[in-house]
Amino acid sequence: MTYRGVVLDLDGTVYRGNELLPGAAETVDAIRARDISLCCCSNNPTKTRAEYVDRLAGMGVEIDEGEVLSAGTVTTDYLVAEHGGDDCFLIGSPGLRDQLADAGISLIDEPTAADVVVASWDREFGYDDMTDGLRALADPTTVFVGSDPDRTVPASNGRSVPGSGAIIGAVAAVADRDPDRVMGKPSPEAIDAVRDALDISPGECLLVGDRLDTDIAMGERAGMTTALVLTGAADHDDVADADVTPDHVLDDIGDVPALLG
Repeated sequence: MTYRGVVLDLDGTVYRGNELLPGAAETVDAIRARDISLCCCSNNPTKTRAEYVDRLAGMGVEIDEGEVLSAGTVTTDYLVAEHGGDDCFLIGSPGLRDQLADAGISLIDEPTAADVVVASWDREFGYDDMTDGLRALADPTTVFVGSDPDRTVPASNGRSVPGSGAIIGAVAAVADRDPDRVMGKPSPEAIDAVRDALDISPGECLLVGDRLDTDIAMGERAGMTTALVLTGAADHDDVADADVTPDHVLDDIGDVPALLG
């Protein structure tokens, strides 16, 4: 099949931690050579589009800001569209805080005054944050939003570290309620953002990622062809047990050009 668009996950697919994975640069070159539209879609909410461009450039991969989507951009766009006039209490990283502030979201420091609580990854997350989440969400009318569902993310040493999903889960447990919405892949908001970015029929797109429950699930829901790489979260045993089935299972991203036609 010949594709007109490719959606690439980043963490665990293009790079792991600060290390570019084998074949990643060559795959981006192959996408360019075939004049295929590219969307780099990450569930890491902590970086702006410009920061992703700079990070990849430092690894030798050139992309444009318009080719980047993240859980941070999806979360920000959702809040602007649905809660633009509301007061937001954030449990999350300085990077996500900057994205929300730059978009004009009203960020407050008093949890009990919040109309919306956003929970996300934060390296400094601790007991006080859980206490703030409990206080903020004691009012059942307060909207609870998570930035993305990833409980773990790949690290450079071959191991994984806790992600946003772990922190969202902790806040949800102490507040005794599930989030009202979780952004990032595989949410409907993320699917819509990818469709808008590529402006190509999903049936003509290939999605490449390392997670079954987010990457492959999003591609399947959107009607895209999916390819799972085994350089991140999932292995062959996970594929056999999963609720979703990738169309292709690849050792790494270096196998992608053979699928491009």
